Formats: sequence, structure tokens, C-alpha cells
Amino acid sequence: MDVREYIKLCCVKRGNMSEAELARRTGQTPQNMNNKHKRNTFKISELEKIADALDAEVVRALTQLALEIGTLIAVIKMIIESIR
Repeated sequence: MDVREYIKLCCVKRGNMSEAELARRTGQTPQNMNNKHKRNTFKISELEKIADALDAEVVRALTQLALEIGTLIAVIKMIIESIR
């Protein structure tokens, strides 16, 4: 299950919240939210807003994991560069 599918599942569990309503709750236009859903291109900050709008702990956990992975990748890159 990718992030897009998980968000849709959370919307259903939250009373079948529409994509347009989720967009409004996160400060985006429905068109912008739809484009992000189609491309599955959500920024970490957007996922945090979506998590708040849906009160979804798993989205928060995924967001934290993505931040940690990003940090880990940056550290690995620094180590590789220092070896060269």
C-alpha cells in the first residue's frame, strides 16, 4: 500500500471525507490535491498536514520515518564523500 492509498483509506475511515474536503483542511486547492494524489508526490510537510486533518497516527509515523531515512541517506553520502 502506498501513501496515496493509505490516505484514501483514512478518508474513508473518517466518515468518507472527500478529497476536496481534505484539500480544504490542509490549505490546498482540490485540484492541487488531486494532482498530488495522481502523481503520488507529497512533501513531508504536506503529509504532516494531512495527518493532522485525518488525525492519523500512521501517517505521522511514516512522516517521521521518511525524515529519519532522509537524514540517514545524508549521513551515508557524507561518509562516502569523506572516503574518496
